[in-house]
Amino acid sequence: MENKEDILDKGPFYHGTKADLKIGEMLTAGFGSNYYPEIIMNHIYFTALQNGAGLAAALAKGEGSERIYIVEPTGKFEDDPNVTDKKFPGNPTRSFRSKEPLKIVGEITEWIKLTDEELQNWKERLAKLRENPDAEIIN
Repeated sequence: MENKEDILDKGPFYHGTKADLKIGEMLTAGFGSNYYPEIIMNHIYFTALQNGAGLAAALAKGEGSERIYIVEPTGKFEDDPNVTDKKFPGNPTRSFRSKEPLKIVGEITEWIKLTDEELQNWKERLAKLRENPDAEIIN
């Protein structure tokens, strides 16, 4: 049994994507990054904020519709060092990652989606990050 100090966040947790998945399916690591497609990810990422998952869904690769799934971690997870250590100390984004699968337990069908302008701004920000030789993703 974990100590109370070991619990990073109680959730609920969300994963944004364009993949059409079913309740009960498992999300796993081992796929290309949405932000650096040449990198195969060692972790599966999720958040406790619906808007954060909505952003991930909007930026996800693929032609499908944006989806936000409610997920449950099946093992240990940690703060996402790509945002918490680099940009937001203390993890106010409530962003996490795990090497263990996430189980899909539901789906959110209504959330505040990004406007076309907001999405374009995010894409431009990501493009600038990729141009920076010091920018790297912690995998």
